[in-house]
Amino acid sequence: MFYFHYQLTFVLSVILAWTTDISQRTIIAFSSEYNFQVRLPAGDNETSLLNLVVYVRDLAGSVTQVNITSVNIMADTAIMNDLIDKITNSSSTITNNPIVRLLSSGNQNVVGQMIISLSQEFNQMNSENLHKAISNGISAVNISVSLLGSQRLQQISIPMNESALINYNIELNSLANVRDYLVTFLTNLLITTSNSIILQSTSLAQLTQATNQLTRNTLMLVSNRCYELSAALYAMFEKISYEDAQSASNQLFQCASNILDGVNGPLQGRTEVLDLDYSRANVISTDYDTDLESEWSNLNLFSDGNDFSIETIEKNRNIYYQKQLANQINSQVTQMISLLTSSLNIHINIGQKYLINTSQSFVSLETISIQSLKDRLVKQVENAQFNIPF
Repeated sequence: MFYFHYQLTFVLSVILAWTTDISQRTIIAFSSEYNFQVRLPAGDNETSLLNLVVYVRDLAGSVTQVNITSVNIMADTAIMNDLIDKITNSSSTITNNPIVRLLSSGNQNVVGQMIISLSQEFNQMNSENLHKAISNGISAVNISVSLLGSQRLQQISIPMNESALINYNIELNSLANVRDYLVTFLTNLLITTSNSIILQSTSLAQLTQATNQLTRNTLMLVSNRCYELSAALYAMFEKISYEDAQSASNQLFQCASNILDGVNGPLQGRTEVLDLDYSRANVISTDYDTDLESEWSNLNLFSDGNDFSIETIEKNRNIYYQKQLANQINSQVTQMISLLTSSLNIHINIGQKYLINTSQSFVSLETISIQSLKDRLVKQVENAQFNIPF
């Protein structure tokens, strides 16, 4: 773990980091203290070099950019593997893991830095697991949802390797369990300022990037938290800068896209059903023998006609709960989008445009006059476009 220490002489500072693409720079800390520590994320598969910049703001609101010497960061795989093993095996000694001790601090800077760092590592592991599975004949459309603008995965025309599918599912479920555990550290953090919203939403966007590894519990908690952050942003939109509103909205729109993909993937046959979801759906309810109206014990909800076999009941019970959550998330995301667009619209004058074009989402907001709608051509991602007739 790398500890960063830097002395600042201004009122507020925000630290951003990136590897090779500056457009992908990510907030990793903010503070009004002169002295504070930062735990930096490791580099990616291409480089271990991490670029850093600090934006410092004074009492008058003026912002100064301070460039910091780039540093090489290597992930501590031993501690991460220990965390994965202890979560997978439900170890009682998990609190001894250094990562868990930091996450348990409740400090949103520390928690955010750890979640971002871990998520980036796990996202790389998931990508490698997907490519390995596809190279062994497993159909890409059955295990993943492609990112916007991503290159088409080359499907190899070979017989599917059954052992490769087993290995894929083992790692898939292992990392899904880890995300299910990590998300609990984000749900009760204080929401204080716009930078607080940006850091927390960035953590959530990174944590949910691997949409094939999101359990229903993870999806529900992230959806609720993203809604809370969207509502908090809306409550302060008149008091913050457009840049802060934009940064927070960027991450929250990506969160919304991720959780929609995550909850609908299993229903559409695009991602595997996760073991944790399946087992939770079918664990015996504590009141199944006394609550006559319990959905869990109403086998008619889960049978296929006259098929009341255990396999059919358990499969359909899991689908039932997945559909319920999908409806809940669809409704919540609609509310989130309304809050975010309202937070941004106040900053957009006639003729101005707000655009998000990322691998997770495409959002375009523009304030225009009615007259300019005549025969207007609207262009979207991947050459998609539509015309508005007058």
